[in-house]
Amino acid sequence: MNICIYGAASADLDQIYYDKTEQLGRLMAKRGHGLVFGGGETGLMGAAARGVAAEKGYILGIAPKFFDKPGVLYQKCTDFIITETMRERKHLLEEKSQATIVAPGGIGTYEEFFEIFTLKSLNRLDRAIVFYNINGYYDLMKKLLEHTVKEKFMAPEIMEMCRFMENPEEILDYIENY
Repeated sequence: MNICIYGAASADLDQIYYDKTEQLGRLMAKRGHGLVFGGGETGLMGAAARGVAAEKGYILGIAPKFFDKPGVLYQKCTDFIITETMRERKHLLEEKSQATIVAPGGIGTYEEFFEIFTLKSLNRLDRAIVFYNINGYYDLMKKLLEHTVKEKFMAPEIMEMCRFMENPEEILDYIENY
């Protein structure tokens, strides 16, 4: 199965984030899963790709053409799709994968998560969605979503449409048995 990973592009994070995301990529490839990602060389996107590549797994990068500059895109993808827009990129990330892992990231990662989460809540797609909660990064996101339920802005069953996990083996077990 192809798994989409959303995550930071930053090259200035604590090393634990890169190490854990590369570990996830390695395990995905060892278990026969391909990576679909935003095509970035740096950050957690690059770490995931390096992990999958180390185990000779399939990697599909998808990025808009304005990212096609030296040092921005991961060069060792099995396949690469260049899009015109970020919207087209997100559509293809969804279309070319069967599950989603949300690694730590910033505003772009949040935006990608909330779009896919909204589509799932509206029954427009059915896939496993997992926050890779490295170092407790997404603890506050979980609290925010729980608060949203508590204040009745979201039904409790919607909260069950995503999982928060920190162990790569458990993440892949959940996705494989979804």
